[in-house]
Amino acid sequence: METIQLAIANASYAASLRDLLARNATWKVLSVDVPDSRLGGVIVVDSAALDRFPSQIVNPERVVLITPNDPQHLARAWEAGIVSVVSDHDPMSTAMLAIMAARLRVGKAERHQHPS
Repeated sequence: METIQLAIANASYAASLRDLLARNATWKVLSVDVPDSRLGGVIVVDSAALDRFPSQIVNPERVVLITPNDPQHLARAWEAGIVSVVSDHDPMSTAMLAIMAARLRVGKAERHQHPS
């Protein structure tokens, strides 16, 4: 079962996203205040949660940032190496696509680390 950690302060946004993710029985969706980077899988955060991360994010390709289109937040994401950034005004389907893309990147990285 793949883990997806949600650290999003906006309760209604987080609930909507969690409901969409829960439709896939192979995903274990965790709502967290502070993501645990030791767990595998995808980490979905808002700007406040990103600010609680260390300056160097391990495996930033697995992080999806939901944020306002604010230059300061976008610069922080860029500097951290986060490649999946979604505006908090984008449709929920856009966030889902970003999460699925991050899942594919995580799976690809794991296959390269542990070839068959």
